[in-house]
Amino acid sequence: MISKELLDILACPKCKNAVHLNASEDGLVCDACRLVYAIKDDIPVMLIDEATPLSD
Repeated sequence: MISKELLDILACPKCKNAVHLNASEDGLVCDACRLVYAIKDDIPVMLIDEATPLSD
């Protein structure tokens, strides 16, 4: 699980806005870009090319 301290400093690499955990806590969501960045082995993958579109 991602610590609160790490979550507080992480930002979307595309728009620089804050990100938050999704409901299943397996990804970080950028509401502005509507992208989800995966979390693999407790490490966020903050690469724009690997982000997936946010589904409704």
